[in-house]
Amino acid sequence: MEERFKSADRPETSEGKQYHIDLKPGDLSPYLLTPGDPGRVDRILKTWDEGKILSFHREYKSATGKFKGIDISALSTGIGGPSLAIAIEESARIGVNTFIRVGTTGSIQKDISLGDIVIINGAVRLDGTSNQYVRVEYPAVASFEVTLALIEACEELGYKYHVGIGASTDSFYTGQGRPGLNNYLPSFAKEIFNDLQIANVMNFEMECAALFTITSIYKLRAGALCVVIANRITNEFEYIGEEKAITVANYAVKILSHWDSIKREKGKEYFYPGLIK
Repeated sequence: MEERFKSADRPETSEGKQYHIDLKPGDLSPYLLTPGDPGRVDRILKTWDEGKILSFHREYKSATGKFKGIDISALSTGIGGPSLAIAIEESARIGVNTFIRVGTTGSIQKDISLGDIVIINGAVRLDGTSNQYVRVEYPAVASFEVTLALIEACEELGYKYHVGIGASTDSFYTGQGRPGLNNYLPSFAKEIFNDLQIANVMNFEMECAALFTITSIYKLRAGALCVVIANRITNEFEYIGEEKAITVANYAVKILSHWDSIKREKGKEYFYPGLIK
């Protein structure tokens, strides 16, 4: 059905429905899980107490429901920073303030094994999207509250996890040191891989730099966890552990909701451990 949008600068309808994600104010919970894969939205939905699919437009599939009594939503973002940036822009305009990336990743450290969880608290900005928002010296950092909630969730669930810096690229192949067609691999791609490894960067993925940069600029909260499905040092690859990542993200929302209620009760802007003594 054709819809009329306000303007080319404001591509939304009079009721606030956003052009790309096809959602309006009130459709999503303030707590939003952001997997890249639209199929992961269906798998997330199955873990909730109740819920429903809202829309599926382009790469943006959305669902909303409840987990342990908490309102929660999910929206797929596609692969990479450009499509993720659109998801952040449009979902924030309709009321989302907390974003948790639920992804998969490749480790570049030998001791980070397949099936482990990596909680990314900062990203090396090797993408292009974040550079269109702010100068390159601006750091891409996660919200400390969301990061702490992800750690708490992993501890409660007993999952093996790592916390640290990841690297976000716009290329899955040469940008992450993989050979392209006919083994094309420029020398700088090999250097980036080695330089990041010795700097103790945990992993390669494709969204966190844009996610952290944009949400920091807009004073929103964001965090990220990925399950390791590849180890670039041992050259192993197996798609496992997605259900663990989903469970951690769900529990992190439950934890954040509890902490947010404590902050409101005590009149505090930020959470800190002393609030729950």
